[in-house]
Amino acid sequence: MTSIIKWIFILLPLGCFAQKPTPSAGTIIRFENYLSQYVDPRNIDVWLPPGYVASKKYAVLYMQDGQMLFDSTVTWNKQEWQVDETITWLLNQKKIVDCIVVAVSNTGAMRHSEYFPWKPIAKMKSPLKDSLIAQELQGKSRSDNYLQFLVKELKPYIDKTFPTYKDQKHTFIAGSSMGALISLYAICEYPKVFYGAACLSTHWPGSLLTYTDELPLAFMAYLENHLPDPYEHRLYFDYGSLTLDSHYKKYQRMADKLIKEQGYKKKNWLTQEFPGADHSERSWSNRLDIALSFLLAPVVEE
Repeated sequence: MTSIIKWIFILLPLGCFAQKPTPSAGTIIRFENYLSQYVDPRNIDVWLPPGYVASKKYAVLYMQDGQMLFDSTVTWNKQEWQVDETITWLLNQKKIVDCIVVAVSNTGAMRHSEYFPWKPIAKMKSPLKDSLIAQELQGKSRSDNYLQFLVKELKPYIDKTFPTYKDQKHTFIAGSSMGALISLYAICEYPKVFYGAACLSTHWPGSLLTYTDELPLAFMAYLENHLPDPYEHRLYFDYGSLTLDSHYKKYQRMADKLIKEQGYKKKNWLTQEFPGADHSERSWSNRLDIALSFLLAPVVEE
């Protein structure tokens, strides 16, 4: 039981009322307790790169668990993704397009309910589904509501407030663990909105309490019919080998097989294994440059 509690704590970063982060590079503008008709209020932190000017346009990267991205002094585990340092370095090296980051905080208690993709299991008839809803999803999945919040409310507001490219080819989404699952779900459900998704340490087991093949196989069945057009999208996946990540290789290989069968090639799909990496912000920060240099590389028209 102690180990289960430990992993639930790791998978549920503290909610949206964290102190505003101070980035090492660039500037953060906070929209506190951003209201939505679809989900509970949360903080939205918009990171602007060094040299940001309103006279040029920027691509937009939407990221889950926004309170964990920029400043380890205000996170629950004193770790961070180092998003500001990594993107600044990549911009200076001209490896990615000019971009801003929209860091969407989770709300703590509702995180799993919002990040658990609903359609893959909607038609399941299984005691595991009932148990998942009752014990982990606060009575229901809110993932479709969460995606509506991102697409119908937050994106239009960001595009109105900042000088962004509004088109699909300049709109990206990323996350880790359950945040990776919801990012993948987002690009599958809204392929005309998102061009690329980065999914780090995807929590294919879905549940925080039960590790069986049932939920991952339901995700695979969904992907078989819902992966976006390989010629108009980019997908990045990775996983480590320690702690929670030790569960992922088997399922990632299943997903990779489906992705390859759907026509994805090296130019628009990358899966990376990182032996010795665990399930933590420190590990994700160590390889974030790889994920973002693939995801945010300039689009080459053919």
